[in-house]
Amino acid sequence: MIIEEISGNDSFIYHLDPRVKIIIAFLFSVIVAVSNRFVVLIAALAVSIIILFSARIQIKEVFKRLIPVNTLLIFLWLFLPFTFAGEHLFFSIGFLTGTREGVLFAFRITIKSNAIMLMLISLTASTPIFTIGHAMHQLGMPKKLIQLFLFTYRYLHVIYGEYARLINSMKIRGFKPKTDLHTYKSYAYLVGMLLVKGFDRSQRVHNAMMCRGFSGKLYSLSEFSIKGADILAFAFMATIILILGILEWTQIT
Repeated sequence: MIIEEISGNDSFIYHLDPRVKIIIAFLFSVIVAVSNRFVVLIAALAVSIIILFSARIQIKEVFKRLIPVNTLLIFLWLFLPFTFAGEHLFFSIGFLTGTREGVLFAFRITIKSNAIMLMLISLTASTPIFTIGHAMHQLGMPKKLIQLFLFTYRYLHVIYGEYARLINSMKIRGFKPKTDLHTYKSYAYLVGMLLVKGFDRSQRVHNAMMCRGFSGKLYSLSEFSIKGADILAFAFMATIILILGILEWTQIT
């Protein structure tokens, strides 16, 4: 079961217009992604944390969503300090020596990734996925991209259910994963069966939608309207993003 909303419904962030949330998240992600000065990145991370707490999101759910990102970052920390040219530091592994520039580069990526993820979680976790899709449509994003986004989310749990059933059937037949050719073949067959079942399910879903008169347009019962709180929140975040840009591209002495 996929949890859509993990924030309190009495928070200020929860009641913001979804279009405003998407625009703020996009602008913030862009400015953080192109920034390199540590003062800007640390300030951006602090802003993300403040917005996260103001959204009253369950900390446990936040950590769950940060685990995949930081797992990847661990691998970057294992390689970047030893493969980046620069001033050698005191630590080394075998013939590999860490560099100051490599450590700083890995540190920048770590701050950027967590700041962007925290902001995305803060602004989108309080909005149902299908409302986000409708807001994306209102902002003029490509219709096919929105449909792909919505259908992917809608049927992820179906694919996971098929995967769970196949895994259970393998266990019932005495399968125990090992590092041998039989295990690799078994997992290859598993992936192949998932593809076949997924294609078969997609055909049935497509036929069912055509029988119900689907013409490529998705409808929503949600009506969006810009309120004073939305304008205030956008102006506030736009000011912060502008300040971050000034700090990044202006030499302050």
